[in-house]
Amino acid sequence: MTRVESQLAARPAKVQPRKRHRRARLDTPLGRVALQVGSIALLLGVWEAAARFGWISAFLFGSPAGIYESARRSLLDGSLLVDVWTTSFEALLGFVIGTAAGSLAGLALWYSRFVARVVEPLIVAFNSVPKIAFAPVIILWFGTGLLAKVALAVSLTSIVALIAAYQAAKDADPDLQRLALALGATKSQVFRKIIVPASLPAIVACFRINLGFGLVGAVVGEFISSQRGLGHLVFTASSLYDISTVWVGLFVLMAIGFALYFVIDRIERALLPWKLDRGGHDLNV
Repeated sequence: MTRVESQLAARPAKVQPRKRHRRARLDTPLGRVALQVGSIALLLGVWEAAARFGWISAFLFGSPAGIYESARRSLLDGSLLVDVWTTSFEALLGFVIGTAAGSLAGLALWYSRFVARVVEPLIVAFNSVPKIAFAPVIILWFGTGLLAKVALAVSLTSIVALIAAYQAAKDADPDLQRLALALGATKSQVFRKIIVPASLPAIVACFRINLGFGLVGAVVGEFISSQRGLGHLVFTASSLYDISTVWVGLFVLMAIGFALYFVIDRIERALLPWKLDRGGHDLNV
């Protein structure tokens, strides 16, 4: 091998450690946060420049400066905080009631295969209907107040939790169940000691999905009929072609979803600490 060839062969060996070192520095909590904040700042900067120089229509797409001004006005008069509280309360209440009721119902179906086979077609039929289609009926039944928005959120979250819990209970280790029964355990003991722990990861994972559905139910209910809430804010602003206020409502909804996801992530870490020891990668915040 000539001297030039040896130098070329040695060059990638120096470059690779440098690349790995840079990637290692970025693949840290602080590095990831820096990349995320930088990406958002770059996006907002390009968006603002495009609106200011006329590359896009500020009337149709808005601008970060206009969004900031709209958010500032809403914060100063207190209306935004009221809307945030209203939507958050409706979504959380619907999420808690729907997830708890659906999870308990799904686990309870494990007790009787006959009942499960009877109601399974009804569950499939109910799940196949877009839940938003029930919104007019729910408004007629429960009125236009808080109860209607919570009921709509419950209709969205309960069926997801029921299916997740029932499927997890069915998939519990049958050999372990037979072993427990052979050792003299009752069906109630098998349920408490085997079925519930085996179903818990699926139920907790369902929390993440139902957070979004809870917000969807609350916002859609506010679209149809409400005096307060982020859904009412977005709907009213869009009717008046106030795109900046629409973006304020959407960004606040994103922030609420992110905050709730963070809370659920901490709850999962507390309830399922053994999942942290696995080598798999989850979507974390």
